[in-house]
Amino acid sequence: MKLRSLPPIAASCCSSARTVALVSMAPLRVAAVRDVESTLSDESPPKKPVGARDTRFPLSQWEAAAAASIFMIFAVGLFCIYLTMPEADYDKIFRLPHNLADLRVLKDNIAVYARDCQAKFMLGYCATYIFMQTFMIPGTIFMSLLAGALFGVVKGVVLVVFTATSGASSCYFLSKLIGRPLVSWLWPEKLRFFQAEVAKRRDKLLNYMLFLRITPSLPNTFINVASPIVDIPFHVFFLATLVGLIPASYITVRAGLALGDLKSLRDLYDFKTLVVLFFIGSISILPAVLKRKRTYE
Repeated sequence: MKLRSLPPIAASCCSSARTVALVSMAPLRVAAVRDVESTLSDESPPKKPVGARDTRFPLSQWEAAAAASIFMIFAVGLFCIYLTMPEADYDKIFRLPHNLADLRVLKDNIAVYARDCQAKFMLGYCATYIFMQTFMIPGTIFMSLLAGALFGVVKGVVLVVFTATSGASSCYFLSKLIGRPLVSWLWPEKLRFFQAEVAKRRDKLLNYMLFLRITPSLPNTFINVASPIVDIPFHVFFLATLVGLIPASYITVRAGLALGDLKSLRDLYDFKTLVVLFFIGSISILPAVLKRKRTYE
């Protein structure tokens, strides 16, 4: 049976009805698409702003437990050393100075003990200095000034260089164990800069490390924790630390002799002192510069 076609008016009406239905359904479709996009955007993680530092603690549970265990071992050892000191002097000795005024009071309190029980005092001094250096506790500059005030220049410099090198070495091995995520979290830009500079100077790495130790180009704390991460061998690190800390230690220990006249820590490294340190540091990298010049010629 053959179907008859609709009359033109009926066809026109059907077409119009179909158009109206599509137009009326368009807002519903747009709303549905928007709902889906909104749901997807809510489920997707927010984008991190460019240059923003991750606020999450970088160490894993194992690394945090290892760091806490090592800290407790050092703390218990230090406490056992303090137990050998006279009980009456605990309230005078158990004070870490926070400024020059505190340092002057501490020096007056322990001067007699440091003279009468020099071996015990040096043991406690070295243990405290190494503990502070290992765990990046600020205030070692006051310990260096105290060595100069109590023992003079020669003995003070030997004591400071020995303890500073030992503490830096301890910090080196601690950072080699758990330091990579922590340093990358605290100083990402500085670490990338240091890594690039070390990579360019592999053939004369000792000279470069001596320059960094002698001059205040990079903080010593950062050098201690970042060196194993950028693959600086320990023998290079140790030798550069042992030799490179002598000039700055001499300046600090000598200033401790005139502790009463020192008004601010800024007086330790004035413009003249910085020029001398950079001059000595430049001598340490001079062989590398001359070798590079001969290579290009």
